Amino acid sequence: MPVEEFVAGWISGALGLVLGHPFDTVKVRLQTQTTYRGIIDCMVKTYRHESLLGFFKGMSFPIASIAMVNSVLFGIYSNTLLALTATSHQERRAQPPSYIHVFIAGCTGGFVQVYCLAPFDLIKVRLQNQTEPRARPPGSPPPRYRGPVHCAVSIFQEEGPRGLFRGAWALTLRDTPTMGIYFVTYELCRQSTRDGQDPSPATVLVAGGFAGISSWAVATPLDVIKSRLQMAGLKRRAYRGVLDCMVSSARQEGLGVFFRGLTINSARAFPVNAVTFLSYEYLLRSWG
Repeated sequence: MPVEEFVAGWISGALGLVLGHPFDTVKVRLQTQTTYRGIIDCMVKTYRHESLLGFFKGMSFPIASIAMVNSVLFGIYSNTLLALTATSHQERRAQPPSYIHVFIAGCTGGFVQVYCLAPFDLIKVRLQNQTEPRARPPGSPPPRYRGPVHCAVSIFQEEGPRGLFRGAWALTLRDTPTMGIYFVTYELCRQSTRDGQDPSPATVLVAGGFAGISSWAVATPLDVIKSRLQMAGLKRRAYRGVLDCMVSSARQEGLGVFFRGLTINSARAFPVNAVTFLSYEYLLRSWG
């Protein structure tokens, strides 16, 4: 199994993570908390209360972990295409795979990555929802979690091993079809490149950006449910599952709740995925 795709996926995932994490923090808070009137209100309150560093809460762990998950996604996707089409990444320039093969490979990558992503994503969401300022007044209570390791240990002790996989079903339902759409959109946008030629940086940036927007447009409703299920253990609120969370959220807050974070997801998705695909393509091209 070629390993270049895994390495390129890790590096490109890390670059995209650094660029997109502040937007992701705002998105998670909008989805799980009701104290903000909108994106700007959330950003202003986060900056005033926690300084610029508040936007980067929970990022140190994803650099080592979720970037690795991106490596799994791209590696499984590329190697599944290799199994389906018997063509390497370089050979696909002259022999583009069918969209059915791209969709199947993307869904496979999305399904496999969930098993790696679920605990890391849970820890990230819990840390991002800590709103305590970095410089705490004397006598104020400390944050619930002191860092990613303490967060993981606390969840394990308080909620058991299954607690680390809270929201995993919603994550599976979100990522399996979404990653198929993600890679199909990217390949569709690359069709302006002649067969056998490398796509230009501008083409890769636009294709990657639109792939990110299209996938998040589909994924946001389940992303909301996923985040709420992940926070349910902390709030001692028991949902009986994905469907119960969806019904309860819709009854209490209306159907609009499923699109919370869609605007900032879209604003984040274009530059993050444009950079991710550009770095991924550049690395594979330089190694090929």
